[in-house]
Amino acid sequence: MSTVPKSRGLSTLWRTKSVESSLADSTGPENGLKRSLGVTDLTLMGIAVAVGAGIFSVGANAAANFAGPGVTLSFILAAVTCGLAIMCYAEFASTIPVAGSAYTFTYATLGEFLAWIIGWDLILETLTGAAVLAKYWGIYLSTVFAGFGLDVPDTLSIGPLELSWAPFVIVAFFTVLLVLGTQLSSRVGSVFTVIKVAIVLFVIVVGFFFVKASNYTPFVPESQPRPAGEGDVWTQSLFSFVSGAEPAQYGVFGLLAGASLVFFAFIGFDVVATSAEEVKDPQKTMPRGIFLGLGIVTVLYVLVSIVLTGMVSYRDLAAVEAPTLATAFDLVGVGWAAQVIAIGALIGLTTVIMVLLLGLARIVFSMARDGLLPRWLAKTSATRKTPVRVQVIAGVLVALIAGFTDVGVLEEMINIGTLSAFVLVSIGVIVLRRTRPDLPRAFRVPLSPVLPILAAVLCVWLMFNLTTLTWARFAVWLVIGVVVYFAYGRRHSRVGLGEDAAAPAPAVDAGGRPH
Repeated sequence: MSTVPKSRGLSTLWRTKSVESSLADSTGPENGLKRSLGVTDLTLMGIAVAVGAGIFSVGANAAANFAGPGVTLSFILAAVTCGLAIMCYAEFASTIPVAGSAYTFTYATLGEFLAWIIGWDLILETLTGAAVLAKYWGIYLSTVFAGFGLDVPDTLSIGPLELSWAPFVIVAFFTVLLVLGTQLSSRVGSVFTVIKVAIVLFVIVVGFFFVKASNYTPFVPESQPRPAGEGDVWTQSLFSFVSGAEPAQYGVFGLLAGASLVFFAFIGFDVVATSAEEVKDPQKTMPRGIFLGLGIVTVLYVLVSIVLTGMVSYRDLAAVEAPTLATAFDLVGVGWAAQVIAIGALIGLTTVIMVLLLGLARIVFSMARDGLLPRWLAKTSATRKTPVRVQVIAGVLVALIAGFTDVGVLEEMINIGTLSAFVLVSIGVIVLRRTRPDLPRAFRVPLSPVLPILAAVLCVWLMFNLTTLTWARFAVWLVIGVVVYFAYGRRHSRVGLGEDAAAPAPAVDAGGRPH
């Protein structure tokens, strides 16, 4: 083992971890993961994490308050942006098939400091995402109980504290499954995913019987000022705040703002990439599974948006405080569909929580394996080859946050964390092409560097359409992350200590295993 100078200058912020070192780490007896997932598993995982309760609500909100019937274009724009970024993920995952997703990719290309920042962002995305959706899972469970005439309290009193018990139950269930094995949890998640897709298709088919062509006019409504009392300094987009433009609804900018909002529907495909180290034949499986999942999800969301805006006028949706797909069915006199939608949302959220818990554990696991977080978090079970310690800690944290706090205010934090990761991965693809052209790539982003640059620009634009309050909270999170990095990560980095500076390039077979 060679050593490197333990310089503390700014140049150490840009030290990179070699691809060979990352591949070698994935084969360690104490911190390697078992490869057990195939194309179908990855496809269903992508659908599982992207098709949640949002398919029944986020489109209605975007249509009512931002884009009108043009919300269909908002979904397509968000899908194109996600697709461009996912192409970059697919190239990386086929080149460096190890856990960590954007964090690992950034470490190999743009340096340790930016890798830490993106890992910190991904922790934000998955931690807040799992907690927010676990909380909503409890809310939908209460709705389902009420629909069947059951009065089940959704909180329990523990001394002076009020505990939302349902998030605890669902998080504990999937934490145990993930500890037992990724393949087992994937199989259980697949069953839930098939059921929720069937419910979505049922809702789409029923809704088409109530579509009226007149509701699609105007397809992109004229821009108009936001209602009085809305659009203050914290709730307007950063773009409006910086440019001085008056916050507005509808029009072209409303359609773009709608794309930023519905982008929430596509988060999670980056989380699928965190499972690269657990995929069989990752060079081929990762790109196929990710793209197939994205294609199915895009079709489902576009069909739901077409049905939603065709059933009722966007003006009628805007008259409701919190419009959902169920609102549209109520307005056309099909109230029973609300219960079906509530069950679909409940099942939809179930699998999203599972995949986010998996992603959170894999990101922390990868950062700990590199020494940027305590290394004892990177130990895997000798029998099941799952990161038991970090998976249990992640489950406990998510359960506590969802059970005891109001996490709804953190929804947009999920989007900004994902988009920032997309930006760096898109740039990283270009860098790795130049620095390591010798690496085998089972998938290559076409028209590089044009498409990766376009992906980065579109993601930055969507970020600028998020609220200033979201940016302020994001800045606070980044400051905390920088403090943690300089206080701990930088001093304990394995690359910085020279522990893997000369790791050999392992020969890898078709299954991603060394030989």
